[in-house]
Amino acid sequence: MKNIGNTCWFSAVIQSLFQLPEFRRLVLSYSLPQRMLENCRSRSEKRNIAFMQELQCLFALMLGTHRKFVDPTASLELLKGAFKSADEQQQDVSEVTHKLLDWLEDAFQLSVNVNSPQDKSENPMVQLFYGTFLTEGVHEGKTFSKIETFGQYPLQVNGYRNLNECLEGAMVEGEIEPLPSDLSVKYGQERWFTKLPPVLTFELSRFEFNQSLGQPEKIHNKLEFPQIIYMDRYLYSNKEIIQRKREETRKLRKQIAILQQKLERYMKYGSGPSRFPLPDMLQYVLEFASTKLPLVVPSAQDSQMAPAQSPAECCGLNEPLQQNSVLETENTENTEGAASTLINPPAQQELMSKLPQASCLPAEMPECPAPRVVTEEEMSLVRTCLQRWRSEIEQDIQDLKDCITRINQSIGQMYGDPVLRQVPYRLHAVLVHEGQANAGHYWAYIYDQPRKSWLKFNDISVTESSWEELERDSYGGLRNASAYCLMYINDKLSYFVADDDDDAETGQFQKEIELLPPELQNYIQEDNWRLEQEVEEWEQEQSCKIPQIEPSTTSESQDFTSESGQDPSSGCEHSIRSLSSEHARIAKDQTAQAIANTADAYEKNGVEAALYEPKEAEPTKAQLRETALTVQSEQQQDAKGTESAAQPSSQVSEVEIPRVGKILVRSDADGYNEEVMLSPAMQGVILAIAKARQTFDRDGSEAGLVKAFHEEYSRLYLLAKETPAPHNDPRLQHVLVYFLQNNAPKQVVERTLLEQFADRNLSYDERSISIMQVARAKLKEIGPDDVNMEEYKKWHEDYSLFRKVSVYLLTGLELYQNRKYQEALTYLVYAYQSNTTLLMKGPNRGVDESLIALYRRKCLLKLNEMAAALFVSNAEADVLEGINILNELIIPCMHLIINNDISKDDLDAIEVMRNRWCSYLGQEDMDANLQMKLGELLPRLLDCSAEVVILKEPPKIRPNSPYDLCSRFAAVMESIHGATPVTVK
Repeated sequence: MKNIGNTCWFSAVIQSLFQLPEFRRLVLSYSLPQRMLENCRSRSEKRNIAFMQELQCLFALMLGTHRKFVDPTASLELLKGAFKSADEQQQDVSEVTHKLLDWLEDAFQLSVNVNSPQDKSENPMVQLFYGTFLTEGVHEGKTFSKIETFGQYPLQVNGYRNLNECLEGAMVEGEIEPLPSDLSVKYGQERWFTKLPPVLTFELSRFEFNQSLGQPEKIHNKLEFPQIIYMDRYLYSNKEIIQRKREETRKLRKQIAILQQKLERYMKYGSGPSRFPLPDMLQYVLEFASTKLPLVVPSAQDSQMAPAQSPAECCGLNEPLQQNSVLETENTENTEGAASTLINPPAQQELMSKLPQASCLPAEMPECPAPRVVTEEEMSLVRTCLQRWRSEIEQDIQDLKDCITRINQSIGQMYGDPVLRQVPYRLHAVLVHEGQANAGHYWAYIYDQPRKSWLKFNDISVTESSWEELERDSYGGLRNASAYCLMYINDKLSYFVADDDDDAETGQFQKEIELLPPELQNYIQEDNWRLEQEVEEWEQEQSCKIPQIEPSTTSESQDFTSESGQDPSSGCEHSIRSLSSEHARIAKDQTAQAIANTADAYEKNGVEAALYEPKEAEPTKAQLRETALTVQSEQQQDAKGTESAAQPSSQVSEVEIPRVGKILVRSDADGYNEEVMLSPAMQGVILAIAKARQTFDRDGSEAGLVKAFHEEYSRLYLLAKETPAPHNDPRLQHVLVYFLQNNAPKQVVERTLLEQFADRNLSYDERSISIMQVARAKLKEIGPDDVNMEEYKKWHEDYSLFRKVSVYLLTGLELYQNRKYQEALTYLVYAYQSNTTLLMKGPNRGVDESLIALYRRKCLLKLNEMAAALFVSNAEADVLEGINILNELIIPCMHLIINNDISKDDLDAIEVMRNRWCSYLGQEDMDANLQMKLGELLPRLLDCSAEVVILKEPPKIRPNSPYDLCSRFAAVMESIHGATPVTVK
């Protein structure tokens, strides 16, 4: 279904409803008596009937259209009035579904029960989508009970892990058991489904209002839901059983809470702010007790000082104790101490006494904490106790965990009784939202019964999916995508059970089309007929020019889309992003491939590998030279290289790139690609980054980018200003040469060049990666006001067309030289038609028009001679071949030439061709049958006014790199140098 602007929500809802066979049948068979249509007075009734009629047409097209997608504009126009700003913001899926169901319900009410508008028991919408539930509870000591109707049942997501938990939370609120009189009365209630609809829809509340921020927020919590859900546990008929099980579940949960508290005391042990698992703490104590101090042999002086000093004292950590130590030392010093006192003044001696002694420095302390003294007996006792305590505690922890697991299993199996699995509902559709509360995108996953698989409906794209993909996109918690509308259907109803036949779906749709009212059948037929007309008109339009779609899958192929919903071979949209990279890609694709081949070499050697010649050559060498036109390759191998190349494993070889230097290339089984290594774009990019090396190292990556950018820009500018040789067209080498020669806007030129430096494949070393990242940042800073993207797009489209013209021309000339005139003419005609479009914008936009016209004429004359010779041969097969050449090639081409501005040379050639066929008129020796066929051919050959030009199918073109085009151009021009295109006729 086409998204006409913020309408993906409509597609998600309508597709989910359309895939319900019963709902589809109700909509398509809807009708009102004529008197009811005449008696409709209210505006809402008229609107609802009109919406139902538009929905009928939409469903009919979805059932029988030949288009790729349908356009819901007419239905959406009616919905716009129901929303305040339907054009500006996306609507909530639940809100839209509520509105749709309300309108449809009112529309069906008019048809089923005219006499009693309030009685909706016969309304098919109510029967299909609406159910009832009973609410029982107590409020301020008083009991109450009421029955309510629901369509989409709302469920809270916050605080729940799965759909059953959500339902339990919605069905039970508070406590409703009788309470002692001395306690305050609590409010509580229970809900029970008394009637479930065939289609059960759950509305998941994924949005909440943030009071502090003053705006809505999306809830991204993970919420699991099953493919089959059993609703028995929520039915009023099972109230007594479920209440007992809920009571058992509450008791079990209380046990779990008590066990969790006990377990937490073990896992968060301690009385301070930091708490740790008790087994780990016991293990740490055991490790401390088992640690032994290193054995150190003290000196004589250390032995005297050690007993009197503690670590705190000798390290100056206790000032009063240090002062007392100094006094005691002065009173009890020995002879050696007295001598020391005479040498050092008392004040200095006191200061020295406060400094750390060598034996107490941190370097002398134990590397890890350890007990100073512990006996073997003590160690044995401590080890035994700690190990026993740790084992006992670990066993207690494991017992607690096992008990919690068993209770959880009991809770999980509480509702697994076969008695409570009698009402299965199968998941039919999941409506998904990706984004935030104020913006996002909607799509739907819908289960296809005949295929037994999930389908993803994403606007005009419908693809086969899987439950795994649905889980990733719908459960939430991983990214901004999550389900917030689930549609289940009763799995026991016959009209929801699909046939096992593989062709059941196609057969069912065909049956439904046959049962449609005549007006809807005609509506489908008329739309399909209009599609055929649109296709025919488009084919006729494309038959006289280069088609917009080519079978090539390269970047040169252009996309095609039409409002008719035709399914093109390429993407349905040619975005600005692809245009911004299309021709930069033509250049940098070669760089990317070459860099991929030489990744290992660059990682080891960096850019220097592209600047300096290695001292020693590798076993395999490829020396490549550059001709006057462009770069051409010539590989030379020595005996060792030949021997190495025969080995199956990958090896490294040395390649010389003109203007760059020698680099290392991995030569795999297929060998390296010489065309890629020699592409002009690769030379420019690698050389520019290499020349910016010093600037990068000195001033940083941004300066390096500026330097490399100016280096490449200067090279291309000089190339564009060179006077081209007859066999050389520099525009084929690089898109920017084409832009500069045609005076493209500066912003277009600079952005295109910046795109090349931002290519992710230019990441063969740290320098190039940094420059690439800066270039990407610069691209992000360019806004719509800086570059006119529409103009940017048109310039790239022109260059793409120029390359196509060049390819067509070269292919046509090559085929002509090989005397394949039929194939050559097709290419040359397409080249001329497209080239004319380019030349209307400027003389340098296209190729030399006279060259194409010359060889187009030559092909026509050759083919005319061939067709005439076959025609007069009297052999039936030859005559038929000659007529085919005339009808399929010569006549269409002649008429294209005449309908455009025809030159004198072309006019003369056409007259020669016509005279040849007219000369056969009245020839006595010509068979009468041939004369009759000639009479049929000549009017078309002579009168071009009413001819519908239909050329052969578009030529298939293989990918062409810039190097390939340049070398081909040179080879072709040199081969026809003796017949200068402009002068020779």
